[in-house]
Amino acid sequence: MQDNEMKEKQAEQEAAEAKAAEQEAAEAEKAEDAKNAEEAAEPEVDPKDAKIEELQNRLLRLQADFENFRRRTNIEKEQLSTFVTANVVGKFLKVLDNFERAEASVEKGDNVDAVVDGMKKIRRQFEDAFKDLKVEEIEAQNAKFDPNIHEAVMRGHNPELDDEIVDMVFEKGYKLGDKVIRHSKVRVNTNE
Repeated sequence: MQDNEMKEKQAEQEAAEAKAAEQEAAEAEKAEDAKNAEEAAEPEVDPKDAKIEELQNRLLRLQADFENFRRRTNIEKEQLSTFVTANVVGKFLKVLDNFERAEASVEKGDNVDAVVDGMKKIRRQFEDAFKDLKVEEIEAQNAKFDPNIHEAVMRGHNPELDDEIVDMVFEKGYKLGDKVIRHSKVRVNTNE
């Protein structure tokens, strides 16, 4: 009987081992199927798609670089504008100081000739400041009318002058290089 019991136990053990082997094989098959399904789900990367993605990334980087460049340029413009304004104001502060001294001198009732002389010196300072800044007066008196640099505010009649000649300047014009800062306000001769 013991032999039978042993044989039965051995048969049961073999059956259990066979069942475990079948389960392992089924699990391995399921894992293989899952792996194959996963590989099938991942399509192969098309070279065109890869190139498109690379170009999109480059475009985004270029846009960011341009935005940084634009921001930096605006900051530099503001700094340059501040520097130029400070330079111009510095040139005219001396003139303002002299005007204040002239006002004080007039209030004291000092010599009128000294005040006139002081005003002439202040005018010269203004002209020197303009020269330093390369600002030039637009010559208008007896010049041919040019709408690019002159602004006609009146028409005059003088038979001694040709037509379209400036015969009177009401307000001087100024330019910086070729750029007109202020047009000359003039009266233009007409002989009609």
